[in-house]
Amino acid sequence: MALNGLGAPPVLSTPDTHILNETVPVTGPADTRVSDGDLYTRYEIQRTLEEIRNHSWRKVALQFPDEMLVDSARVFELLTRGIRGFPRGSEESHDKREETITPCEQLSNHTSQLELDDAEIPVKLSILADTSYGSCCVDEIAAEHVDADTVVHYGRACLSPIARLPVTHIFTRQSLDCEQVVNSFKDAFSDKRMKIVLTADMPYDHHVQVIYQKIIEEGYEGVFAAEIIHAPASPIPNRTVPQEVRENPEKLKDWRLFHISEPPTSLLLTLASRLAEIRIYPKGSKTRNQSMTMSPAVNNSLLLRRRYALVTSLATVSIWGILINTLSVKNYLHILDLVKSQIAAAGKKSYMFVVGKLNAAKLANFSEIGGWVVIGCWESSLVDSKDFYKPVLTPFELELALRRDEDRVWNGEWSADFQRILDARSAKVDRASEKPFDESDGSDGDYDSEQESAPPEFDLRTGRYVSQTRPMQAASRVTTESSKSNDSPHSSALTRRANGDVVAVNGVASPAAQFLQSRRTWQGLGSDFEIGYEQEDTEGSAIQEGRSGIARGYAVGTQGSRT
Repeated sequence: MALNGLGAPPVLSTPDTHILNETVPVTGPADTRVSDGDLYTRYEIQRTLEEIRNHSWRKVALQFPDEMLVDSARVFELLTRGIRGFPRGSEESHDKREETITPCEQLSNHTSQLELDDAEIPVKLSILADTSYGSCCVDEIAAEHVDADTVVHYGRACLSPIARLPVTHIFTRQSLDCEQVVNSFKDAFSDKRMKIVLTADMPYDHHVQVIYQKIIEEGYEGVFAAEIIHAPASPIPNRTVPQEVRENPEKLKDWRLFHISEPPTSLLLTLASRLAEIRIYPKGSKTRNQSMTMSPAVNNSLLLRRRYALVTSLATVSIWGILINTLSVKNYLHILDLVKSQIAAAGKKSYMFVVGKLNAAKLANFSEIGGWVVIGCWESSLVDSKDFYKPVLTPFELELALRRDEDRVWNGEWSADFQRILDARSAKVDRASEKPFDESDGSDGDYDSEQESAPPEFDLRTGRYVSQTRPMQAASRVTTESSKSNDSPHSSALTRRANGDVVAVNGVASPAAQFLQSRRTWQGLGSDFEIGYEQEDTEGSAIQEGRSGIARGYAVGTQGSRT
């Protein structure tokens, strides 16, 4: 008889007619290979060699982002030539010589250069092929594994301060059509008296001065060419600002920004409330009218509203997960302590995790966690968590989420640099220490009455009432009541179990353990036996021999019959 409309069982094996034929890989044209001369300029080999020689470094780690790993072996080779002191001939003759050999021979020649003799070369180079967290941050942990004296970081960087190793940043030099950029600038800003900050992404920053001179020749008077600095806390992160903005950061609202190449989303959100307007010249534009307009009142406000929606949706979360997304950024331990203290002061529980690069599969293993907060650099802290099981916030957004509904006010400002949060907290503590102590601030009233009079809290995502938004306050109340009852040994009164009590592990309240006990349906291998034999009157069944053999025919029992 057919089951579910099927007249025959489905075919589980692949028919011979469906066997895939081997496909020939498609390779690009041979002339797409970048010459050594272009690599020498793009990766600033000469400046790197001068830094190594001036500081007498002996062990150098080369950190490449994923998209630049294809050039890592050739950059290694060029640096090795400079360290050995080999004379560099004409790049044109070098390219003609390489055209006569096959690509396989070229790869063999480049690979052979990686085998260096420490006795002949005083400097040892190491390629860091993978980063622990993000490519914008310096991977000091991997560099320490090879006992490196310094790190040469390639590509765009967050320029967050680090504390252990000296770093040489090579932003690389990418080509750009300056005339086309100037034409787009003229189309975007017709008023030549506007206050405009001209800046670019790091691989294109060396074109800023050239473009600035061309714009000045066109008659523009209020243009300021920003330069790269190591200051994420600057009004424009890692960029210089005009003199009037240095004196009064609020003056930045009178300026507009023209940015070459697409900036990271964290930079857009940071500048959304600081500038009057943002114009972006996208990388790879083909026409002069492809300049994309980003207005803080339209596009950026949409991004801010999405972030604020995440903040309000996590207002009732009782268990927070703290993700350590850096081990090299300076003062990351200070912001970690601050985040933990803020969560504890709100009566919530926090757990700390170090998982390396973030992905949805890793964080989905911890279903107890209601929301995540990332401790990282100002770029990697902003995580697009639409594919994650639970949203991921920044320390700035966490501070808003922990406030009560009546105290949560957001004026549109957004910040990803946790150093600003630390500075604001230090200033707040200093102001509080200057005020005289007021004894009336203490709460000596009945805690139960305060809890009963507290307004109910609802989850905005489900619309349901949430009873345990602050489990640690309930745990501390139960501890206080039990300690008071123990003070009177002659009392025979019973202590009522308070609503919202949580499970304690080694005397410490653990909402995660309570979640494991009450809401997890599967608690690991062997949990079914523990559940089945918890009752004393339950007897175990005898162990029987099961099936054995291979999948095409199992042997059942001692007779060896096939099934």
